[in-house]
Amino acid sequence: MTELFTLAFYDDPTWSWAFPDPERRMEHHRAWWGLYVHSALPYEWIWVTEDGGAASLWVPPGKPELSAEDEARVRPLLRELLGSHAEKVFTLLDRFDSNHPTGEPHYYLGLLGTHPDHRGQGKGMGLLAANLSRIDEQGMPAYLESSNRANDHRYQRVGFVQIGEFALPGGEPTVACMWRDPQ
Repeated sequence: MTELFTLAFYDDPTWSWAFPDPERRMEHHRAWWGLYVHSALPYEWIWVTEDGGAASLWVPPGKPELSAEDEARVRPLLRELLGSHAEKVFTLLDRFDSNHPTGEPHYYLGLLGTHPDHRGQGKGMGLLAANLSRIDEQGMPAYLESSNRANDHRYQRVGFVQIGEFALPGGEPTVACMWRDPQ
Protein backbone atom coordinates (compact mmCIF):
# COMPACT_ATOMS: atom_id res chain seq x y z
CA MET A 1 0.00 0.00 0.00
CA THR A 2 2.69 2.45 1.00
CA GLU A 3 4.54 1.91 -2.27
CA LEU A 4 1.38 2.43 -4.32
CA PHE A 5 0.60 5.72 -2.54
CA THR A 6 4.26 6.76 -2.87
CA LEU A 7 4.10 6.33 -6.64
CA ALA A 8 0.58 7.72 -6.98
CA PHE A 9 1.37 10.99 -5.19
CA TYR A 10 4.86 11.54 -6.60
CA ASP A 11 3.75 14.32 -9.00
CA ASP A 12 0.73 15.50 -6.98
CA PRO A 13 0.80 19.33 -6.87
CA THR A 14 0.34 19.55 -3.10
CA TRP A 15 2.57 16.68 -2.03
CA SER A 16 5.37 17.46 -4.48
CA TRP A 17 5.36 20.99 -3.00
CA ALA A 18 5.58 19.48 0.51
CA PHE A 19 8.41 17.15 -0.55
CA PRO A 20 10.17 19.27 -3.18
CA ASP A 21 13.40 17.33 -3.79
CA PRO A 22 12.63 15.00 -6.73
CA GLU A 23 15.71 12.89 -6.01
CA ARG A 24 14.59 12.16 -2.44
CA ARG A 25 10.81 12.37 -2.87
CA MET A 26 10.29 8.60 -3.18
CA GLU A 27 12.16 8.00 0.07
CA HIS A 28 10.30 10.87 1.77
CA HIS A 29 6.91 9.72 0.51
CA ARG A 30 7.54 6.16 1.71
CA ALA A 31 8.21 7.42 5.21
CA TRP A 32 5.28 9.87 5.11
CA TRP A 33 2.58 7.63 3.62
CA GLY A 34 3.83 4.74 5.74
CA LEU A 35 2.59 6.57 8.85
CA TYR A 36 -0.91 6.87 7.42
CA VAL A 37 -1.10 3.28 6.22
CA HIS A 38 0.20 2.02 9.58
CA SER A 39 -2.41 4.02 11.49
CA ALA A 40 -5.30 2.98 9.21
CA LEU A 41 -4.65 -0.76 9.16
CA PRO A 42 -6.60 -1.47 12.38
CA TYR A 43 -9.72 0.19 10.91
CA GLU A 44 -9.85 -2.35 8.07
CA TRP A 45 -10.92 0.40 5.65
CA ILE A 46 -7.98 0.20 3.26
CA TRP A 47 -9.08 -1.16 -0.10
CA VAL A 48 -7.13 -2.20 -3.17
CA THR A 49 -8.21 -3.37 -6.61
CA GLU A 50 -7.59 -7.03 -7.42
CA ASP A 51 -4.70 -6.15 -9.71
CA GLY A 52 -3.12 -3.73 -7.22
CA GLY A 53 -3.63 -0.81 -9.60
CA ALA A 54 -5.49 1.48 -7.19
CA ALA A 55 -6.02 1.78 -3.46
CA SER A 56 -8.08 3.82 -1.03
CA LEU A 57 -7.57 4.54 2.65
CA TRP A 58 -10.58 5.60 4.73
CA VAL A 59 -10.81 6.76 8.32
CA PRO A 60 -14.13 5.71 9.90
CA PRO A 61 -16.32 8.19 11.78
CA GLY A 62 -14.94 9.26 15.14
CA LYS A 63 -11.51 7.69 14.62
CA PRO A 64 -8.24 9.62 14.44
CA GLU A 65 -6.38 9.75 11.15
CA LEU A 66 -3.13 8.93 12.95
CA SER A 67 -2.62 6.88 16.08
CA ALA A 68 -1.14 8.79 19.02
CA GLU A 69 2.18 7.01 18.37
CA ASP A 70 2.26 7.98 14.69
CA GLU A 71 1.05 11.52 15.40
CA ALA A 72 4.01 11.96 17.78
CA ARG A 73 6.35 10.96 14.92
CA VAL A 74 5.06 13.57 12.41
CA ARG A 75 7.05 16.66 13.45
CA PRO A 76 10.36 14.90 14.14
CA LEU A 77 10.06 12.97 10.87
CA LEU A 78 9.33 16.07 8.80
CA ARG A 79 12.17 18.01 10.44
CA GLU A 80 14.52 15.15 9.66
CA LEU A 81 13.35 14.83 6.05
CA LEU A 82 12.82 18.48 5.16
CA GLY A 83 14.96 20.66 7.41
CA SER A 84 13.71 24.26 7.49
CA HIS A 85 11.01 23.54 4.86
CA ALA A 86 9.26 21.45 7.53
CA GLU A 87 7.88 24.63 9.12
CA LYS A 88 5.92 25.42 5.94
CA VAL A 89 4.65 21.84 5.82
CA PHE A 90 3.49 22.14 9.45
CA THR A 91 1.47 25.18 8.35
CA LEU A 92 0.00 23.13 5.51
CA LEU A 93 -0.95 20.31 7.89
CA ASP A 94 -2.60 22.83 10.21
CA ARG A 95 -4.68 24.02 7.24
CA PHE A 96 -5.78 20.46 6.50
CA ASP A 97 -6.82 20.06 10.15
CA SER A 98 -8.58 23.42 10.50
CA ASN A 99 -10.64 22.87 7.34
CA HIS A 100 -11.74 19.34 8.23
CA PRO A 101 -15.44 19.32 9.23
CA THR A 102 -16.11 18.39 12.84
CA GLY A 103 -19.86 18.77 13.26
CA GLU A 104 -21.22 15.59 11.68
CA PRO A 105 -19.77 12.06 11.86
CA HIS A 106 -18.44 10.99 8.46
CA TYR A 107 -16.04 8.73 6.64
CA TYR A 108 -12.83 10.50 5.64
CA LEU A 109 -11.05 9.53 2.44
CA GLY A 110 -7.47 10.09 3.53
CA LEU A 111 -5.89 8.67 0.36
CA LEU A 112 -7.04 7.51 -3.05
CA GLY A 113 -4.26 6.64 -5.42
CA THR A 114 -3.72 4.91 -8.73
CA HIS A 115 -0.40 3.36 -9.70
CA PRO A 116 1.07 5.35 -12.62
CA ASP A 117 0.98 2.24 -14.86
CA HIS A 118 -2.80 1.96 -14.31
CA ARG A 119 -3.90 5.59 -14.70
CA GLY A 120 -6.68 6.46 -17.09
CA GLN A 121 -8.36 3.06 -16.82
CA GLY A 122 -11.02 4.06 -14.27
CA LYS A 123 -9.63 1.83 -11.53
CA GLY A 124 -9.38 4.52 -8.85
CA MET A 125 -12.86 5.85 -9.51
CA GLY A 126 -14.28 2.33 -9.69
CA LEU A 127 -12.78 1.58 -6.30
CA LEU A 128 -14.12 4.86 -4.92
CA ALA A 129 -17.61 4.06 -6.22
CA ALA A 130 -17.51 0.65 -4.50
CA ASN A 131 -16.36 2.28 -1.25
CA LEU A 132 -19.10 4.91 -1.44
CA SER A 133 -21.72 2.20 -1.97
CA ARG A 134 -20.68 0.63 1.37
CA ILE A 135 -20.74 4.02 3.04
CA ASP A 136 -24.17 4.80 1.57
CA GLU A 137 -25.49 1.50 2.97
CA GLN A 138 -24.60 2.86 6.42
CA GLY A 139 -26.30 6.18 5.68
CA MET A 140 -23.08 8.07 6.34
CA PRO A 141 -21.60 11.12 4.59
CA ALA A 142 -18.03 11.25 3.29
CA TYR A 143 -15.34 13.93 3.16
CA LEU A 144 -12.10 14.33 1.24
CA GLU A 145 -9.51 16.92 0.31
CA SER A 146 -8.58 17.12 -3.36
CA SER A 147 -4.85 17.83 -3.38
CA ASN A 148 -4.82 17.78 -7.18
CA ARG A 149 -7.54 20.09 -8.49
CA ALA A 150 -7.49 18.32 -11.86
CA ASN A 151 -9.39 15.54 -10.08
CA ASP A 152 -12.21 17.70 -8.67
CA HIS A 153 -14.61 16.88 -11.53
CA ARG A 154 -14.11 13.17 -10.93
CA TYR A 155 -15.20 13.56 -7.33
CA GLN A 156 -18.14 15.72 -8.37
CA ARG A 157 -19.34 12.97 -10.72
CA VAL A 158 -19.74 10.60 -7.74
CA GLY A 159 -21.64 13.15 -5.64
CA PHE A 160 -19.01 15.23 -3.85
CA VAL A 161 -19.50 19.00 -3.68
CA GLN A 162 -16.85 21.54 -2.84
CA ILE A 163 -17.50 23.08 0.59
CA GLY A 164 -14.29 25.08 0.86
CA GLU A 165 -10.69 25.36 -0.17
CA PHE A 166 -7.38 26.48 1.23
CA ALA A 167 -4.05 27.51 -0.23
CA LEU A 168 -0.64 26.15 0.53
CA PRO A 169 1.81 28.54 2.19
CA GLY A 170 2.76 30.92 -0.60
CA GLY A 171 -0.72 30.86 -2.13
CA GLU A 172 -0.52 28.04 -4.68
CA PRO A 173 -1.62 25.41 -5.28
CA THR A 174 -4.98 25.15 -3.55
CA VAL A 175 -6.71 22.16 -1.99
CA ALA A 176 -10.47 21.62 -2.36
CA CYS A 177 -12.52 20.44 0.62
CA MET A 178 -15.30 18.17 -0.63
CA TRP A 179 -18.36 16.66 1.08
CA ARG A 180 -20.79 13.98 -0.03
CA ASP A 181 -24.12 13.29 1.62
CA PRO A 182 -25.28 9.65 1.67
CA GLN A 183 -27.10 8.61 -1.48
